[in-house]
Amino acid sequence: MTWKPEYTGDYPALLDEAWQQHLAPREPDAPTVISTFAGCGGSSLGYSMAGYRELLAVEWDDNAGATFKLNFPGVPVYHGDIAKLSVEQCLEMAQIEPGELDVLDGSPPCQGFSTAGKRDMDDDRNQLFREYARLLRGLRPRAFVMENVSGLVKGKMKLIFAEIMRELKASGYKVSCRLMNAMYFHVPQSRQRLIFIGVRDDLAAEPGHPGAGAKPIIVRCALKGLNQTKKNAALGHCWIDAKPGSKTAMALAQTPEGARLRGFAMARRLAWGQVAGTIQTGGCAPGYPGSSWPSHPTEPRGISTREAARLASYPDAFEFRDWRDGAKRIGNSVPPLFMRAIAQHVRNEVLNAHREH
Repeated sequence: MTWKPEYTGDYPALLDEAWQQHLAPREPDAPTVISTFAGCGGSSLGYSMAGYRELLAVEWDDNAGATFKLNFPGVPVYHGDIAKLSVEQCLEMAQIEPGELDVLDGSPPCQGFSTAGKRDMDDDRNQLFREYARLLRGLRPRAFVMENVSGLVKGKMKLIFAEIMRELKASGYKVSCRLMNAMYFHVPQSRQRLIFIGVRDDLAAEPGHPGAGAKPIIVRCALKGLNQTKKNAALGHCWIDAKPGSKTAMALAQTPEGARLRGFAMARRLAWGQVAGTIQTGGCAPGYPGSSWPSHPTEPRGISTREAARLASYPDAFEFRDWRDGAKRIGNSVPPLFMRAIAQHVRNEVLNAHREH
């Protein structure tokens, strides 16, 4: 990563302001959203920051669901298998009729598509988009947003991408899809994702994507003012130091900022003057075999959950159930400020345009 940093704003203040947007009362005509595969609430937080009112979240993982409820106490949650959620039950829980919802959001699990995994065409998780499409056809929202990994348009996975596009269009939507990088939307992390945006085919509006809206934010700006001491471990800030004399400790001692840890295939040390790379799932330990969890730029440790949260654009007030599972939640989630930009675009260019007609 060699981008020239140009962002000079106060990133912690930007996050605080976004959190206040999340806490603000909803407008009477606020757009509505249902989030499927909601995780801990990264996408939901982005919609909330953009002024949306969430009617229902769908999530099966226990820790993710519990974390979501901590931060969105007023949002109903269907905690279970999406395949067992009927359209009728979804409508009843959200208290709407077909066609009334503004946006259906979803990030079907991506492990089968990811270039960081085995890229297995037969992975059962590759078919979960069909459950999303089933709800899409039944709910008939004005628009939808679906997120997935960039690996979906690479190599053999292009066949599944084409299948997904056919299914979404056959559900009655005009669809646009684009690779977008979260680092251009106030997220201090290079995270490239495939964003599908659809508009119901009876509406005059057309699907599209927001243009890059921000300059890259380096790690030093992102972690500014974050007080990281082991005394606040109870708040989910803790980390795991490399054991003195261990292979990891020696690798960290020999590895400069921004480089891959010597002797390890995937782990990388952050650099103060660069944007962080994609944060994947993992624990707060640096350099163990198979781990891509980033290490602190100068200290002999992996970054903490709270540091990872900053790099994923979660405000400091966002709560995680515990530090280790919090790391998994962050790696699996959509950065909130990234989704805020997408949600604002859909609100302005699709929903408002429709209402003007």
